[in-house]
Amino acid sequence: MHELTGRILAGDVRGAARAITCIENDYPERTQVLREIFPHTGRAKLIGITGAPGAGKSSLVDNLIGYLRSMELKVGVVAVDPTSPFTGGALLGDRVRMQSHALDKGVFIRSMGTRGSLGGLSRNTRDAVRVLDAYGCDVILIETVGVGQSELDVMHIADTTVVVLNPGGGDAVQAFKAGIMEIADLFVINKADLPGVEKLQVEVEQMLDLAKHDAPWRPPVVRTVSIESRGLDDLWNAILRHQAYLVESGEGAARRAKHLKDEVLEIVHDQLYRRMLQSVEAGAFADALEDVAQRVRDPYTVAGQIADSWFQQGR
Repeated sequence: MHELTGRILAGDVRGAARAITCIENDYPERTQVLREIFPHTGRAKLIGITGAPGAGKSSLVDNLIGYLRSMELKVGVVAVDPTSPFTGGALLGDRVRMQSHALDKGVFIRSMGTRGSLGGLSRNTRDAVRVLDAYGCDVILIETVGVGQSELDVMHIADTTVVVLNPGGGDAVQAFKAGIMEIADLFVINKADLPGVEKLQVEVEQMLDLAKHDAPWRPPVVRTVSIESRGLDDLWNAILRHQAYLVESGEGAARRAKHLKDEVLEIVHDQLYRRMLQSVEAGAFADALEDVAQRVRDPYTVAGQIADSWFQQGR
């Protein structure tokens, strides 16, 4: 057993932090640690929090942490921030917003950059969540970058996905058109002290009448005012109802099984890509790639030939 594995399972906060750093930087020990902690995972409640920029996701998460800690639950937070395509850096601003929990030993907060992931979640987010699960967190909150049409990856990690809206966030129909609301297991209308709450709730309910009229689970709509910690009871109870539905219906086990199967294919894809990239950087297929660059040959034919050659060699 790797030394980090023992520290994670013993609840050592520095060990968990070090393991996530290994994951982010793809250190050699990464795979061994993830293999060893896997049998000790699958127990935490995984809650995804997503929504448009400015919806109040971080404030909601900040207050939800305090609410969960009042019940003596151990809380992990993975907050994903956008990475600059130019510098490769990320602001990691959620560390600034959640300062009030910095000294609480029952809270583990980690900000991660997307590092170019189109889905709004870092490629390493799932592995970081797994570390926090093995570390002993009862609830893990996964807060995503402000969502867009491609930023729906949270549903492939979380058991329950919460979509945060606010009265000033635009027409609910537009959110449905973007595909965001279709991933929701429940909706939160945050900043519910502002004008327009009733109108937004009616729009959401009307959209649900169309999209979820025959669904076994109809996402509830909860109102909160996160800066005043109002509505947190209703939010947590709605999450617990959904978690109970997942168990009773069997959908929870089905979701997790699908997530794991998809993860295997993602790992295979990543490993094949890395090996192919190493071969290209070592000079393999240089002539063919130069032909494409000079427009002598098309990229589709060359890509097919490279793939065929690669698999015929049994690499």
